[in-house]
Amino acid sequence: MQKTKHLILLAVFLLPAITIISAQQAPLKMDTVTLKLDEAENLFLKNNFLLLSQKYNIDVQKALVIQAKLYPNPNISIYNGPLIPIHDDQGRFDSVGFFKRNDYGINFSQLILLAGKRNKSVKLAEANVKLAEYQFYDLIRTLKYTLRSDFYNIYYLQESAKVYAKEIAALQQIVTAFNQQKDKGYIAEKEVIRVQAQLYSLQSEYNDLINQINDTQSELRLILQVKPAYINPVPDLKNVEDLNPLQYSLTTLIDTAYKNRTDLQIAKQTTNISKLNLNYQKSLAVPDLTAGLSYQKYGGYVESFQSASIAMDLPFFNRNQGNIKSAKSVIDMNAASQKSVEASVEEQVFRAVQKSIDNEKMYKLIDSKFPKDFERLLNEVLINYQKRNIGLLDFLDFYDSYKQNTLQLNNIQYNRVQAFEDLNFYTGTTFFNK
Repeated sequence: MQKTKHLILLAVFLLPAITIISAQQAPLKMDTVTLKLDEAENLFLKNNFLLLSQKYNIDVQKALVIQAKLYPNPNISIYNGPLIPIHDDQGRFDSVGFFKRNDYGINFSQLILLAGKRNKSVKLAEANVKLAEYQFYDLIRTLKYTLRSDFYNIYYLQESAKVYAKEIAALQQIVTAFNQQKDKGYIAEKEVIRVQAQLYSLQSEYNDLINQINDTQSELRLILQVKPAYINPVPDLKNVEDLNPLQYSLTTLIDTAYKNRTDLQIAKQTTNISKLNLNYQKSLAVPDLTAGLSYQKYGGYVESFQSASIAMDLPFFNRNQGNIKSAKSVIDMNAASQKSVEASVEEQVFRAVQKSIDNEKMYKLIDSKFPKDFERLLNEVLINYQKRNIGLLDFLDFYDSYKQNTLQLNNIQYNRVQAFEDLNFYTGTTFFNK
């Protein structure tokens, strides 16, 4: 009977991890979509609705440029007065021309914009188009960073989940076998309870990990705009292995960030727009001119009256003072915001480089043979436990140590990759892991 129990334990611990993972999946049935990183990025650029919305915003701003280039429409008015009676020299009605005479006229006017209002309005609209384009590319940059981070996060979390799933499945089988042996008096009850406590603890941790994976899966699905499916990321591990934080100099990375950071371009363009708006508000302080021509029949001191007119508001009270003062304050506000972004660029890149170097050093400290040696040692511990050379607590402690070390290794590898993704994000360029 003791031999049978040992065989059960050995079979349990040799179960393939992939089989255990399948058994631990949620009851919701979803298709599995296997994606490489470049495939995920192409799907994102094609399907993401936020990008599509922002792209439409560019078209909106371009349409406003067309509108700004248009001239004011001319104005025409036609009026016709009531019929009036015609009298002869003695004040009697003229029977021939009775009620045939009436007053009518035509007025034509055109608004003429002064102080370069139209040109200033066009420049302001064109600057808003440029701003919309920067916002579009910054959205791509931000969502792409989230996509790539989620892609690698899911992969390494899945690797960690395999460890939990393997240990949980094994302990479940042990508990079943121990309960059978306990009833026959071969296993002490305290050993069964100890294994059950370990199992419940692992199941709780595993449930938290699965929730974390599912939350990240949900975020990735929203970015890719795919129907509910389980995304299975397949990273290029050879490319990841070859990443080198010292491949580019710090000066190159910082200079590139100043040129390509779309959030910095947005800050600069916002300041530029506020300056253009100030010029436009100043031009609004200058009154526009309205020129007109008119013709009247029987409405003036002569039978056919023709005239030309010019009209302009007198800027005595409203000289757009409030809007001008507001525009000046907006310039100061946006300039300060721009300086804040500029100040953060160099520090962010420096810190990202520093972090990537630290994570690279940590990664290089790991012996490539260590995971396999640990796995082999785990099997030896199992054999010694079968032979009762070690107790249950020692066995469980060692297996827990195996789990913790495997999780740490996955975390180290993810932190290393994430550090390079931070560098790509803060420089605005895909320097690493292309």
